[in-house]
Amino acid sequence: MGKLTVRALRAVLVVVLAGTVFVQAGMVWALVSGSDPEDGSLPLTPLRVITILGMVSVQVALVCVWRLVTMVRRGTVFSHTAFRYVDVMIGAIVAAALVWFAVTALNAPGQRDDPGVTVIMGGVGVAILGIALMVLVLRMLLAQAVARDVDAAKMQAELDEVI
Repeated sequence: MGKLTVRALRAVLVVVLAGTVFVQAGMVWALVSGSDPEDGSLPLTPLRVITILGMVSVQVALVCVWRLVTMVRRGTVFSHTAFRYVDVMIGAIVAAALVWFAVTALNAPGQRDDPGVTVIMGGVGVAILGIALMVLVLRMLLAQAVARDVDAAKMQAELDEVI
């Protein structure tokens, strides 16, 4: 991975992390201060709590990506340590999907006249779960690469003994 690619990715990660922290701070402030009264059209307090939890899952995934990029730069990504970050990232993506389904369920009663919005939101949740499945497939590829790396190290050790 090139230095420019790593810097660009890290810049994007920092911007997204800062944005999620900003949104969380605004949501917490609205919850604590009570400055935005609910008008009855949508239950805002549960929606804010769910949004805060959703942002936490995004932040966890961002930190895992950061750590994996660091491992790639150091050349240590083909190790068992990487699995921990990939597993946590898969869990965070699944949590984000569950949070999205909760938002969909909260929004659904207000969409009785136009249920297409709820269907589209449900489709977005399924797409988020699809991303988790893609990362799971990438985890399996990482497992194969780690296994081959271990095999190669054993063969190299055997070859060194012969020589």
